[in-house]
Amino acid sequence: MRYPQGGGLTAERQQFREELRLKAAERFTQGEASSLIARDLRVSVRSVQRWRQLWDEGGPRALRSQGPASLPRLSQKQFAQLEAELAKGPAAHGWEDQRWTLARIKTVIGRRFHLTYTIQGVRKMLVRNG
Repeated sequence: MRYPQGGGLTAERQQFREELRLKAAERFTQGEASSLIARDLRVSVRSVQRWRQLWDEGGPRALRSQGPASLPRLSQKQFAQLEAELAKGPAAHGWEDQRWTLARIKTVIGRRFHLTYTIQGVRKMLVRNG
C-alpha cells in the first residue's frame, strides 16, 4: 500500500481508512462479530480481526494512522536534478543507444546521488513521481 509520494497512502485515504478502523472499534465495544463489521464496512474479515487484535492490545489509539510507511529517499530537488540528467539522454552518461532502462536509471542515481536503489525501487519512484 505504498503508492503516492511519501511511500504511503494519500492523506485523504489515510484519513478514510483510519475512520473505518475507528468505526470498527466502536462496534468492538458493543461485542459485534467481526464478520458483521466486515460486511457493513465493506472490508475483509481478516482486516477486522487484525484491527480487533490491535484494539485489544492498545485500545482505540492503536488504530490511529501511523503516517507514511517510508519517506522518499530522493528529495523533490534531487528528483528534479534526476529528471534533468535523464533529459540529457543515455549517450551523455556513456551508453551508446538512446534507451533508458530501469537499470540505467539506477546507475545514474548511484553515480549522481550516491544512493542505492533496487530496480523495483526505481520503478516505484518513477511511478510515484509521474
